[in-house]
Amino acid sequence: MAVQMFPQFVRLFDELRYEPTGKRIRALVDGSTAVDTTGALVVWEPHRVVPTYAVPLADIRGELVPAPAEDVPRRPERLREGLPTVLTPSTAFGAHTTAGEPLTLRAAGVDRVGGAFRPADPDLAGFVLLDFAAFDWLEEEDEIVAHPRDPFHRVDIRHSSRQVRVERDGQVLAESTRPVLVFETSLPMRTYLPREDARLDLLEPSPTRTACAYKGVASYLARDGRDLAWTYEAPLPDAHELTGLICFFDERVDVTVDGVSRQRPVTPWSD
Repeated sequence: MAVQMFPQFVRLFDELRYEPTGKRIRALVDGSTAVDTTGALVVWEPHRVVPTYAVPLADIRGELVPAPAEDVPRRPERLREGLPTVLTPSTAFGAHTTAGEPLTLRAAGVDRVGGAFRPADPDLAGFVLLDFAAFDWLEEEDEIVAHPRDPFHRVDIRHSSRQVRVERDGQVLAESTRPVLVFETSLPMRTYLPREDARLDLLEPSPTRTACAYKGVASYLARDGRDLAWTYEAPLPDAHELTGLICFFDERVDVTVDGVSRQRPVTPWSD
């Protein structure tokens, strides 16, 4: 009997998972190197959908001391219908889901309180997980944002000739026959449109900013105080084709593709 692949990955979400990486990884504190390693692991704690880095103890340039206990709230979210709830980066690093010891990393005269975690699992003996948000990061010589990239996560960008129409409350916000479609693992298809094909006069700049590990830093456009779309003005090199394009939340607008209405997906970004 044939086996669909993605559900096989989903079955592992409640396990502690890891994968070696051959990249040189550096973690910086105020411009000073706190970690420099070519022996890192990409690690997902149970229920976590994005990974963090675990680094060998021998490659840490600082002191590890016990951290005070924290009661960090968890915010389970469902990325799309049919998937179990998971922990996204909206749940802070300190909400650990595997046994281990929270640690503070002292480096360059700075304490990153609770910024490290020594898991009790014997397969990860000699490694410490680091809070991505507590450091600046380099993979080789390239800065990375948001979180380490998942080696099993794909982002495919494809130019299309499909006819796309975007509306909200009966008002047309965009219409295009030259969309750029983004197919990303575990997420709905996203439709990026040229600015000339969007009614920017009906939208206003929003103060919201978010970071994606695969695309870069996004700025947002709103209507009546509600964020409806985003754009990458200076995306990461792998996503350069998205520069300046506008993508609407399918969760918050009505989208028609080639005359067929798309159902609004249920995700953490739903109305």
